[in-house]
Amino acid sequence: MSDDIILRTDGRIGIISLNRPGAIHALNTAMCRAMTEALLDWRFDDAIEAVIIDHSEGRGFCAGGDIRMLAESGAKDGAEAREFFFVEYRLNHLLFAYPKPVVAFMDGITMGGGVGISQPAKFRVVTQNTRFAMPETGIGLFPDVGGGWYLPRLTGRVGQFLALTGARLDGAECHALNIATHYLPSDNLDEAKERIAAHPDRISGILGDLSVTPPEPRIMANLDKINRLFASDVYEEVLAALEADGSDWADKERDTLGTKSPQTCKVALRQLKEGALMPDFASEMRQEYAIGARVVQMHDFLEGVRALIIDKDNAPQWNPAIPEGVSEALLDTIFAPLPDGQGWTPLP
Repeated sequence: MSDDIILRTDGRIGIISLNRPGAIHALNTAMCRAMTEALLDWRFDDAIEAVIIDHSEGRGFCAGGDIRMLAESGAKDGAEAREFFFVEYRLNHLLFAYPKPVVAFMDGITMGGGVGISQPAKFRVVTQNTRFAMPETGIGLFPDVGGGWYLPRLTGRVGQFLALTGARLDGAECHALNIATHYLPSDNLDEAKERIAAHPDRISGILGDLSVTPPEPRIMANLDKINRLFASDVYEEVLAALEADGSDWADKERDTLGTKSPQTCKVALRQLKEGALMPDFASEMRQEYAIGARVVQMHDFLEGVRALIIDKDNAPQWNPAIPEGVSEALLDTIFAPLPDGQGWTPLP
């Protein structure tokens, strides 16, 4: 088991606490394996009726995955990165199909890998501290861990907006968009966990009792603009719509997109378009694994990590540098199924 995960039981619930505060609980392969083993142990244990996923100390639930490791692996043969994706996506799928209720406490930063372990949960709790995002286009990756399934199923074109811009949502916005099921003050979380441990058959009522009315969700005032200006699945058309609009809001979002990887933005739009039509979650994860296995070794991811995480000069040199340089043939190569025996499979 990983020291970065704390596993325990309390009454009739199993508790998984992420315990890597120095990295805002970003996931690594050992953490994903430990979580998977615990969930498998509890799945058929009649003494365990529900599962809680939370974090120990620190300002975030889970900031994502181990990006440095992925980039270091991608610069070599990519084997360690592919192993991480394989194990992580199995965990995501296990949570999606889990037969017992799971409660994810998304208190603080919830990004990337944190989205992947919270969105499958039946109960998704946010607080005034929650900051939710899928910021992968900024480092040349893509909104994985099921992003291609969850994002296109949000209202209107919000999913496409989040995937392209990496915009951060607060707890109230997550609640309004059904990314979260309950909004609790952070001071109520300990009581919620204690009461759930005592009465795992009453989770919905307990969370409802401890919930409060969220603040006004700011994103709702921009839904019309998002739906209109991010309406196209063609990236160049999204950019043209923002430029033609001329409003301060559109100019700001256009400037934001100017910092993102054109390749990744086109990957994300195609991923969400295809994800909306996927027959099941396993099919989506199989597709995302194929994308990840390739993108992690491509220039834009290695360059994005260098510019934003390692050197921190915030000046990535994307290649291709402009959207028009990202051809459909390149996208076809990224999205192609992996050869037999190399693809992702769910847990048996």
